[in-house]
Amino acid sequence: MGLAINFIGFQIGWFACVIGAAQGQVILAISVVALIVAYHLYRNNSYAELFIILTAIIIGFIWESCLVTSGWISYGLAANSLFFAPLWLVAMWALFATTINLSMAWLKQRWLLASFMGSVFGPLAFIAGEKLGAVQFIDRPSALLALALGWACLMPLLLRLADLFKYRFESMEI
Repeated sequence: MGLAINFIGFQIGWFACVIGAAQGQVILAISVVALIVAYHLYRNNSYAELFIILTAIIIGFIWESCLVTSGWISYGLAANSLFFAPLWLVAMWALFATTINLSMAWLKQRWLLASFMGSVFGPLAFIAGEKLGAVQFIDRPSALLALALGWACLMPLLLRLADLFKYRFESMEI
């Protein structure tokens, strides 16, 4: 049951962010994600979960800000800066982190598969976001290549960090 709730929560949060960004309802989108993340932390009650979420936020902010400054991707009205990732996108990284030890736990120790899946599904998520109006590709080939390469590295990295945090904070509860 926990896996299903985790998967469904991620989908609800993803759509809330993308549609909220496209419709100018960023605060509502971030609020939905905050509720999902808070529920996740309540159910899992673990410092390991908290640390992977905070780490994903930092990594996501840096990575997405690099994409913003590259000029390959634009977030239109939902962007709060020309140099930094929009808040709704950073919130999605927190949301994504909630799936690492649950919905995507099966990818742990499968680094090549995780890398491959990141390189495919990372860009596909952005293409879906484009179709829903939250993202615009300024230089589509460069953006998709950067997204594929970035996610090919970031997916196994986050899975590994989650394992390290789980090992380090295994017996500690929030």
